[in-house]
Amino acid sequence: MPADLAVLGLGHTGLPLAQAATAAGVGVIGYDADPAVVADINAGRVPPGALAAADLRRMLACGFRASSDPAVLGRVRTAVICAPTPLGEAVDGGSPDLTAVAAAARALAAHLRPHTTVVLESAVYPGTTEEFLRPLLEAHGLRAGRDFHLAYSPSRLDPGNRAFHLANTPKVVGGLTPACTEAAAAFYGRLTERVVRARGPREAEAVKLLETDYRHVNIAFANEMAVFCHGLGIDVWDVIRCAETKPFGFQAFRPGPGVGGHAPALDPGAAPPFATAAADGRSRLPGHPLRMVELAQEVNSRMPRYVVQRAAALLNEHGKSLRGARVLLLGVTYKADLADQEGAPAREIGTRLIELGAQLGYHDPYVPQWRVLDRPVPRADSLWEAAAEADLTLLLQHHRTYDLQGLAVKAQLLLDTRGATPAGAAARL
Repeated sequence: MPADLAVLGLGHTGLPLAQAATAAGVGVIGYDADPAVVADINAGRVPPGALAAADLRRMLACGFRASSDPAVLGRVRTAVICAPTPLGEAVDGGSPDLTAVAAAARALAAHLRPHTTVVLESAVYPGTTEEFLRPLLEAHGLRAGRDFHLAYSPSRLDPGNRAFHLANTPKVVGGLTPACTEAAAAFYGRLTERVVRARGPREAEAVKLLETDYRHVNIAFANEMAVFCHGLGIDVWDVIRCAETKPFGFQAFRPGPGVGGHAPALDPGAAPPFATAAADGRSRLPGHPLRMVELAQEVNSRMPRYVVQRAAALLNEHGKSLRGARVLLLGVTYKADLADQEGAPAREIGTRLIELGAQLGYHDPYVPQWRVLDRPVPRADSLWEAAAEADLTLLLQHHRTYDLQGLAVKAQLLLDTRGATPAGAAARL
């Protein structure tokens, strides 16, 4: 089947987009510069957290193929860049790393044809499409808005969500020109029920900023409430249960051991890496710090340490020391019922526990092997026996397969960081 669409970046964003397009009858080619990634995908092996192996097999049966040859990019009408943009180190101000976006753009630019529609879906700061991506794509002479269409569309995928997927989630698009917006809207209109047009790419990029930081700020507030309520002997989970009965003006967020996933909080106060001084000496993108986001990052980053403190206190209450204690971690992925470990707080919690002298073990039905401090952590073969033998069982992720009521009976001590156990059955965050 000839390809109408090229998806650049075959990870947690790119593969689900390719799946939706293939299901809609669009010819899709996936591009990744790593031949090993391409070989795995063409063999039916999917990256953790991207999609189910059965979905990939159906895509391949419908004609989807992956390639590491950039020449395939010159044979499509639409190209969507879904390259990862992980946050850099603190020394870089925590800015998104645009290395993969730049590599994808350069590969595409060398084969870009007139009238092609190019869309960026990666999580980026406002201004990236125009200030960073556009010059890379124009390097071979074609001009965005004149020779080809350029737009931004924030990814709204929620891995594991059975109710909402690409087809029934409105898609926001913002183009460099009105014609660019309409070209991108026409493409996404083939995949989704509703397309929402933003005024431009910066507005569309800011949508991603708002949606991502909204999640982090509200989780941070829930985490603050958990710490506050514990100090007063209040059951925060009962507080949330009651509060969410209010039919207006409130949306429930729940505390946890930390915030993981592929959408880290973005703070424009860290100058974007492409912001350069203009002729008048001022930065074109000065960046304005979002103080709420800065505080949310601080609160959420403290949660793994707080969980370890609670674990030590719980053991101490029962006459045991954390040093030498056998601690079993349940669920080391960032989200329930997924194999994806991106940003999961389990690794930092495990690191702190080991450094404090605990004997660490873990169980996760989706993770056959797990390492902390570059050392393998023993995996429990029998969950029930491991919980009974451990001095403390620490629930970090509530997978559906866990019988928490039964585990609460079997475990010597159970600390539930997700509020999933029945009230009074275990210690809860």
